[in-house]
Amino acid sequence: MKALRKLGLAAVALSAMTANVMAADIVIGIRSEPSSMDPYFHNLTPNNAMIGQVFSRLVDFDAKQQIFGSIAESWKPVNDTTWEFKLRKGLKFHDGSDLTVDDVIYSFERADGYEGGNSSFRTYTKGKKLVKVDDLTLHIVTERPYPLMANDMTTVMIMSSDAKGTDSSGKNKGISAKDFNDGLATIGSGPYKFVEWKKGEHIILEKFDGYVGEIAQPWDKVTFKFIKSEPARVAALLAGDVDAIDNVPTIDVERMKKDPRVTVSSGISNRVIYLHMDQFREDSPFVTAKDGSKIKNPLLDPRVRKALSKMINRKAIVKRVMEGVAIPAGQLLPEGFFGVSPNLDVEAYDPAGAKKLLAEAGYPDGFALTIHGPNDRYINDAKILEAIGQLFTGNGIPTKVETMTKNVFFKRASSGAEGLPEFSFVLVGWGSGTGEASSPIKSLLATHDKSKGMGASNRGRHSNPKMDALLLEALATVDDTKRAELLAKATDMGIGEDQGIIPLHYQVNTWATKKGLKYNPRTDERTIASDYVPE
Repeated sequence: MKALRKLGLAAVALSAMTANVMAADIVIGIRSEPSSMDPYFHNLTPNNAMIGQVFSRLVDFDAKQQIFGSIAESWKPVNDTTWEFKLRKGLKFHDGSDLTVDDVIYSFERADGYEGGNSSFRTYTKGKKLVKVDDLTLHIVTERPYPLMANDMTTVMIMSSDAKGTDSSGKNKGISAKDFNDGLATIGSGPYKFVEWKKGEHIILEKFDGYVGEIAQPWDKVTFKFIKSEPARVAALLAGDVDAIDNVPTIDVERMKKDPRVTVSSGISNRVIYLHMDQFREDSPFVTAKDGSKIKNPLLDPRVRKALSKMINRKAIVKRVMEGVAIPAGQLLPEGFFGVSPNLDVEAYDPAGAKKLLAEAGYPDGFALTIHGPNDRYINDAKILEAIGQLFTGNGIPTKVETMTKNVFFKRASSGAEGLPEFSFVLVGWGSGTGEASSPIKSLLATHDKSKGMGASNRGRHSNPKMDALLLEALATVDDTKRAELLAKATDMGIGEDQGIIPLHYQVNTWATKKGLKYNPRTDERTIASDYVPE
């Protein structure tokens, strides 16, 4: 299918996209297929990017994660513990029904009580009571002051409370993830309507003429083609089979920058690639003595975790594995984001220091380890795992590497036997859903507590009550300067002292388009139709 078939590229360049008058189709080749079209199934970037074009949020982010109104046209605190959100007038769902406060409350209740998914949205729903004032006015009440309310509202998508499922009885009306994947319950109010999903092939969206909001709608029809293979994705763009691709392979970035047929756009993201370690089981399933016999889990000791961090040559991984298209990481967010610590540097490669720490912890001869991760989710994820495995093995920790598709990996990494993470040591990534440090601290380092929405993606089950207390204090601190200091201190404790996770690098993401188009790089890494614009 040839995209832009209704207009030539010259006409595209002259059209006023911001006025939503551009009549054209676009085909976008993307690396990662979502795991569901259910907006609460998995708090995962490929899901949030795709689904967020169909379902709107109360508040949204632009490409640089600056907040703007979406379903809500305004918001303000009315007292220390209550925020008021005013919904836009005339909001419609794709089936023509009105969007009201009732739908917002229903959506938050469904997200909060969601079972069966992977990384949940409870981090952003717990501790909030939603109260209807009238059809267009909502109050959100918390026990303590909560200055990050607007940031949190950029995460939960709003669905129709009248959406149908295959079973109309029972809790949540029997709506299942399948009902969203099939299109039955996929009733949003976003700029694009869901048309179809052929798994392994494509998702098709169409412009919603009744959309009310600030997001551009430059395309009549958007086809997202799933092209997992890196060479195949590049080849599809160069052959004209697609108009644009995301996740340009790092090895091809410089070559494509020189290709006159292509426009390349790159930007640093807020995603840190990092390692989780089992910090809650004495008998960890993938950690053994070197002879394969059982040992007490050495990952429980922060000295061991710090030693493993010192065994990783981040600069070499960035240079050789990432082709220089990444930034070594020492904490949860890159410099310039709210709440980062001024005290944490990138861990230096220090094999001698690592051996000293292992000896102090009682493991002078090391131990054996298996590390797990996806092979189709993050940039060069399998290659990164192999590099880490080689570094560990070369420094006295014989390491096996097992990778798998992201859908299999996240399911196993999130809930193994008895609902506990299955693996001992995993590679994953996290992009701050709120654009500041509380999001990764709450999700990755806070003590896992489903009832409080804390530690929702804490697959290593790191726990430090002192750090939790700092986080809670920060979340209730209205003064921005003081809140930033508290978040930095919590980061110092969770990473600098505990080594609760091992940060590796921040991703730099690259998109490519055919000449005449370009993509506005997003810090949240999302590939969405509205950010494709004329050069």
